[in-house]
Amino acid sequence: MQRKSLLLLSTLTFCTTLFSATLSQEIKNNSLVVYNSNLGLVHEERDLSIKKSDKEIIYEGVASSINTDSVNIQLSDAISLYSQQYRYDKLTLHKLLEAHIGKQITVNISTKKKKTKQIKATLLSNSGNSVLVQTEENKIISVKSEDIIFETIPQELMTKPSLIWNVKATKNLHTKVALEYLINNISFKSDYLLTIDEQSASLTGWININNRSGKSFHDTKLTLLAGEINREQEYYNIKVQRNIAFSTPSYKVEQKDYQGYHIYTIPFRVTLANNEKTQIKFFSQKNISTYTEYEATLNNPLYLNSELKSNVSQYVKLSPLNNPLPKGVIRTYSKLQKQTVLLGESKIEHTPRNTPLALKIGTNFDLKVTQTPIERDDSSSWFNVSVKYSVTNSSSREKLVKLLIPFNNKKSSKIITDEKYRFTKGNFVTFSIRVKANSTKSFTVNYESKK
Repeated sequence: MQRKSLLLLSTLTFCTTLFSATLSQEIKNNSLVVYNSNLGLVHEERDLSIKKSDKEIIYEGVASSINTDSVNIQLSDAISLYSQQYRYDKLTLHKLLEAHIGKQITVNISTKKKKTKQIKATLLSNSGNSVLVQTEENKIISVKSEDIIFETIPQELMTKPSLIWNVKATKNLHTKVALEYLINNISFKSDYLLTIDEQSASLTGWININNRSGKSFHDTKLTLLAGEINREQEYYNIKVQRNIAFSTPSYKVEQKDYQGYHIYTIPFRVTLANNEKTQIKFFSQKNISTYTEYEATLNNPLYLNSELKSNVSQYVKLSPLNNPLPKGVIRTYSKLQKQTVLLGESKIEHTPRNTPLALKIGTNFDLKVTQTPIERDDSSSWFNVSVKYSVTNSSSREKLVKLLIPFNNKKSSKIITDEKYRFTKGNFVTFSIRVKANSTKSFTVNYESKK
């Protein structure tokens, strides 16, 4: 019996509200701007037929994650807007029963001959699995809620996320209504594929859009905004704009710098289903020059009390690219005996055009650094320590290893060593040590600094 009731629910008709204007189901000039911060901006336009007697406009099908404070309505001068409500009634048996109290329903009744007949009755109460109804013979009986057949969904139940605008029109007219609002639970991130061969590399960028907003977007113009926008708790109140010109979306493919952000306009219309992820290829560049760099960040020698071994990180350095890159993850691949191998993953922040990229792809297997304090001569006011650094290269090729050692860059501080060095990144003493294949190179540095 329960399965039969669910089947009958699918045939329900919807009641329309009296004194409500008529909106077309077709959405025109729809567009969506997706930000990389769990935010989207929706724009839609629909045809509207309204009479002087109509008191409200019901706009069905907004996203359930709508920020109602951000709603921006564009209406004709002939329509005055007084207030707005957001309604969304997820349809359940309990809500249907509550909405039908005092109204006529149809009930399946079992007869003595174990047959089923249908009777008309008025629903009196809803108390769970059993309800009270009054028959046309004025008898009050208890029936199972699953035996009730509903013919309509009452007008007070909004089964789609909807905005209700209380309005007054000065005349009957056919016009347009345009709506913009912010939604949550939609975002995009960038994923990149870097493929390295012996001569050069190629980089491909993909936009991954995750739509959990509670709305599907069909055949929409899609724009992506890369950058960190400032967010406040409240956005802006309901607005009514006058004399609106409804423009046609541009299909021009472009990446544009705008107000400190980067705007990406997808050159084709896109459908984004709710609760799904969509990938769009947006960037590709070939013949990128690359080189490999090996780097180890070591300990401050003034506080080094025992021998320590350190790993060496491996970086792929890319020549400056002529495109800006939204923040994301770059996965680096290469070919080994005609098989693709993942070398590593690197997270990048928003990267302007013409900016060199250094991608950390992992720890080098064959390179190790040992730092050993060999002499201390500290006083009450001075640090004085000598450290031996040993760089071991167990590979079959010569390697250039960069060592970064934190140490203050004061005039009173001293560094004594036979190796060349320079300060980089502020207070890092930086050595570039060339180590031959299958060998170890060692050198000593004396550091002196005021306490």
